[in-house]
Amino acid sequence: MTSFLIFLGIIAAIIFYAIGIYNSLINLRNRVKNAFAQIDVQLTRRHDLIPNLIEAVKGYMKHERETLEGVIAARNSAVSSLDAAKVDPSNAAAMQQLGKSEGALGAALGRLFALSEAYPDLKANENMIQFQEELTTTENKVAFSRQAFNDSVLSYNNQAENFPNNIIAGMFNFELASFLEIEAPEKREVPDVNFTS
Repeated sequence: MTSFLIFLGIIAAIIFYAIGIYNSLINLRNRVKNAFAQIDVQLTRRHDLIPNLIEAVKGYMKHERETLEGVIAARNSAVSSLDAAKVDPSNAAAMQQLGKSEGALGAALGRLFALSEAYPDLKANENMIQFQEELTTTENKVAFSRQAFNDSVLSYNNQAENFPNNIIAGMFNFELASFLEIEAPEKREVPDVNFTS
């Protein structure tokens, strides 16, 4: 009788331990979703600012139609990628596409701002200055939100991959989440160093 009670106690302890692991994985997966929701807020704000920015610069940059259309196309692609990523923030392909789209949008905006330097009236325009400041602030918020998201992904993935958690994660189909990496082409370029005078 005592050995049966000991056996029953061990089984109950294992069941409670497995339930604890399962609940921990659920909590961490929900944190990943919440962290992505914060990115969604900031990226949506960024995407919403761009049409107003384009309207502000259109009058000044009449001969730069290709650049303006490039920004609009990059924005539309980023919006589509964000919508796809919202469906499942742990989907690796959706996160990779979102990162690429946002990187392309950042590059297009960079070209727009660089080109605007050639237009002194535009550079001094209060609307343009305000949009640049708002976009810069939003970019900073995106960076912080992305870091919080990636931290949540790291915690979730560590929990799901550690033994014996990986057994429970496998039994209940807990897929690993993917990090959001927004490519900034200028960060990947090798600096040109010239020591000749």
